[in-house]
Amino acid sequence: MLVRRNVWADKRKHLGGLFMLLFISIIGVAFSMTGNDDFNFARREILLRRIGHEILLQSGDSTSRVLPVKKIAENEYQISFENAFTFQPEALVNTTKRLLAKDPLGSDYVVNVVNCANHSIAYGFAISKNKKDNIVACIGRRQPVGCYMINLKFGPKGMITAKNGYLLGGLAALALIGFILLRSPKPPGVVPGNQSDAPEDHPTPFSQASTSVFTLGSMAFDTESRKLMINGESIDLTRTETRVLRIFAASPNEAIERARLQKEIWEDDGVIVGRSLDMFISKLRKKLEFDPNIRIVVIRGKGYKLEISA
Repeated sequence: MLVRRNVWADKRKHLGGLFMLLFISIIGVAFSMTGNDDFNFARREILLRRIGHEILLQSGDSTSRVLPVKKIAENEYQISFENAFTFQPEALVNTTKRLLAKDPLGSDYVVNVVNCANHSIAYGFAISKNKKDNIVACIGRRQPVGCYMINLKFGPKGMITAKNGYLLGGLAALALIGFILLRSPKPPGVVPGNQSDAPEDHPTPFSQASTSVFTLGSMAFDTESRKLMINGESIDLTRTETRVLRIFAASPNEAIERARLQKEIWEDDGVIVGRSLDMFISKLRKKLEFDPNIRIVVIRGKGYKLEISA
């Protein structure tokens, strides 16, 4: 018996050493990725400057300068120009998508073209890793010559998020392995205590989750599958369309303030584009046309209302 205990003690020493080695290795790999991130951020600024350069060339300007790219917030950059210029929205969208496809950290981003004078948004669009969530409108209309700045806000950094995920996941896995392998074995001959002496576990009350399916007239709205269903047919919704319609479905025949819709849908993204809401409302109206008793109406001076007739 003593020999067996000594053998197990030796095994625990070796396993402990292996556990510490793996722990240090994961920490080292995670921090070594920081240098790659810095390199990719520097590369991103060059790509943004290239976007400004190509936009000027497309406007017929091959002499004026693209001013230094500014980082105006976390994950947000600004491209500014020496002289006024004009741009074609479709060319701006295509140029930005083509160049930022080379950015390993930027698969989701919002672009706003801002007037220098009053900081109003002259044009904007959003690109997502999920193409169904792209927001691109008003292409084909050349913008007048003016002083513009281009603001680009990127979504969460994929590689940094992955690095943190690998680090936390690795540490959790190592902690579990260490607990299993390094815990002391039960002394032989020990009989577990009488289970009847232990206090009875009372299950916690079950809390029913809020429903994910709404009935809208003759339609069924499934928020989890992001579909509208009517007469055996289904209509796909984008993620943002689902978020908008869920707010309406929770309060049918009630006025919903425009500011509330914008806040609940886009506040987490850090950017609110006023015209985006109108575009999604328009898309939802078309998808709700299959039931003439359902419509989204404008409440002047307040917002919108989902009207469901009896």
